[in-house]
Amino acid sequence: MQTLGLIGGMSWESTLEYYRLINLAVREKLGSPHSCKSLIYSVDFAEISDLQHKGEWERLTVQMLEIARVLEKSGAELIIICTNTMHIMAEDVEKGIEVPLLHIADATAGEIKEMGLEKVGLLGTRFTMEKDFYAHRLKEKHGIKTIIPPEEDRKIIHEIIYNELIAGKILAQSRNEYIRIINGLKDRGAQGVVMGCTEIPLLIGSEDSSLPLFDTTGIHARKAVEMALSS
Repeated sequence: MQTLGLIGGMSWESTLEYYRLINLAVREKLGSPHSCKSLIYSVDFAEISDLQHKGEWERLTVQMLEIARVLEKSGAELIIICTNTMHIMAEDVEKGIEVPLLHIADATAGEIKEMGLEKVGLLGTRFTMEKDFYAHRLKEKHGIKTIIPPEEDRKIIHEIIYNELIAGKILAQSRNEYIRIINGLKDRGAQGVVMGCTEIPLLIGSEDSSLPLFDTTGIHARKAVEMALSS
């Protein structure tokens, strides 16, 4: 089993879920009392969020690369960034380290293609929905088209993530808003919906949608375990 290096804390709510799912997957594959060999570098998300909203992506890239190198030097053999948005700099991080980095969009694309889908809705932070790094990778590398919600709905999704979910607040009213937005994506031709923020699965699940939902947290965690065990 390879040692996983997790770049976490963005937010710790979802990093906690990563850790749980990764260890459950190892137990499922190897049996009890096996658990995952892992290293976690958890950041102060207040600092990260501030730089995100100021558009300081170059500074964030430097920080993510430094963290990945710390994990690598500490013995990590496979790196995962435990958030969708910070995959903005995933390619730069990957180029700056010697060990593999598992991209969350690649892991998710594998499950989308297994279901034979070609067009999916994308939910996430405004950065994930509006910047091209996620949709472009899905289209150019995997042939999957994406649809994003209209501007006002993107604002609602983003504010729920940053004002509620990262603080552990799970509100029925917010769940209903997400369900409404998913239905709108379905009306526009989406065959499934990528929950492209690792906090979103804390709010909604398959029972809330008539479309297949792709839980990027769970998918990323399971794929990381598969890679770690196949080495």
